[in-house]
Amino acid sequence: HHAVSRPRASRPSARRVPGTPRRALSRRAGPRVGVFGGSFDPPHFGHLALAEWARTELALDRVLFVPAGEPPHKRRQPLSPVRHRLAMTRLALRGNPGFGVCTHETSRRGPSYTVDTLRALAAGSPRVDWHLLLGADMFATLDAWREPSEIAERAVLVVALRPGAHPARGSRWARRGRGVVWLTNPGLEVSSIALRARAAKCLSLRYLAPDNVARYVTRHGLYRGGPRR
Repeated sequence: HHAVSRPRASRPSARRVPGTPRRALSRRAGPRVGVFGGSFDPPHFGHLALAEWARTELALDRVLFVPAGEPPHKRRQPLSPVRHRLAMTRLALRGNPGFGVCTHETSRRGPSYTVDTLRALAAGSPRVDWHLLLGADMFATLDAWREPSEIAERAVLVVALRPGAHPARGSRWARRGRGVVWLTNPGLEVSSIALRARAAKCLSLRYLAPDNVARYVTRHGLYRGGPRR
């Protein structure tokens, strides 16, 4: 595999998929910014570790966390209100100047589509070199997303592999748009589903989520049954 082009010494953790256009990984004149979307209900150390891993491995200047307003793939699943998820995300990112919060999706009515977010970001910062962070499971569903070809043209697709997994061969996205970068990651086995289940039983979230997020969950009685307020 070819090493990812970056201004720092190359590392073995991020790899270009054979067939990816080299222009996809060349440094543009503007800053390199990662876009990391999710429901963040709640945000946890797995999210933070992956974002920091991507930031350092790909020499990103910043990673924007984008809490979803209404995730299209989770319409039938109850989510905590936007104000709680946004507040928890802001708390989780405290202390890392390389992280920021983007409110494009939480301030927009209707389903949150990634292509709309990338359009809005590009309109506001046309010189930025955008990198979209995805889990391998979400990348596998990319064909079903709204305007996937435009997404691939607007951002390098950075796909986080699970420990021991290998890049998917033959993906058409490796040959289209700005290409795909496969990223190994710390592989922390933490999930928002597991944290919600623990909170529902009044169990500790310590060492699974930042302490300020855990305190927020307790203070607001999130995930303890009944309608989420």
